[in-house]
Amino acid sequence: MEPREPLAPFLLAFPGPLRDRLVAAVLSGEKVSTTGLLCEYELEQEELPPVGERSALIDSDGREVAVVEVTEVRVLPLGAVDLQHALDEGEGYTSVAEWRAGHERFWHSDEMREALGDPAFTVDDGTMIVAERFRVVERIG
Repeated sequence: MEPREPLAPFLLAFPGPLRDRLVAAVLSGEKVSTTGLLCEYELEQEELPPVGERSALIDSDGREVAVVEVTEVRVLPLGAVDLQHALDEGEGYTSVAEWRAGHERFWHSDEMREALGDPAFTVDDGTMIVAERFRVVERIG
């Protein structure tokens, strides 16, 4: 097998149990979308991923476990997230309200607020999010 160019990391949550669950859901095919905060991209001065970009899915141990390809990127207000996106996150949500409550717990966590440099960070309906769809194109290992 030929060596490939190094890929940018595709990181879900922070290392630990949540990342482990999310990575397992991607590998099983249950998780085909994810949601980030637009302000994270702005803080990191990072461009949004273009459709077709391939990244290395990273597990909690820092290992590359799969190559994923971006199939769609939408920027929209948090209040506009639809049920299909919530279902496609593969985390067992059955409603947008459940999805939102789970994401608010994460976004309002001490760890996330520290990463954003804002101890009082909160989201509301107008908070801009990045809804990303992807597919696994290769499993590693």
